[in-house]
Amino acid sequence: MIRTFSLALAMMLTSASALADWTLNGDASSLNFVSVKKSAIAEVHHFSQLSGSLSSEGSATLEIALASVETMIPIRNERMNQYLFETDAFPVATVSVDVDTAALEAMPVGVMASQSLNVTLSLHGKSKAYPVKVAVTKLSDNRLQVSNLAPVIVNAADFDLLAGIDKLKELAALPSISTAVPVTFQLVFEAAK
Repeated sequence: MIRTFSLALAMMLTSASALADWTLNGDASSLNFVSVKKSAIAEVHHFSQLSGSLSSEGSATLEIALASVETMIPIRNERMNQYLFETDAFPVATVSVDVDTAALEAMPVGVMASQSLNVTLSLHGKSKAYPVKVAVTKLSDNRLQVSNLAPVIVNAADFDLLAGIDKLKELAALPSISTAVPVTFQLVFEAAK
């Protein structure tokens, strides 16, 4: 049955250990994005260091260590850190959303709920709200999974990243690199013990 995301996330936060705080399991979670170069070559990249939490008060956050970007080409990773993300000045991107925790206990283990919500992405000194369609699955009384049902399109212009993309094009002698990228995620949270 389709429920609102805030109801589903609220249900997930009230497990057997009522209104516990939840912590992201970074090893079991993933966040991927797709870049397109030369107008036709698409490549999937990811971040290897994710952290986050869901508090009993209803505050959910995801922190992305930008220096952990993995493109499978070491020099490209270095260039993205230096010229695109500028990780010396902006080491972390943060995703945040407030949810209602009151109804989590009613969600049985094994149930998936889906709906749309608004999240805020803070990246490179800028913030923007995005509508995100998610599926939330209660894997056990102390483990839940949140994943997007449709990619989130992040536009570099919204975060003052166009100059960085231009520098990457110059360094790699590329005619084009897409300035809008689709992002997908699968996040696993575990209740604090």
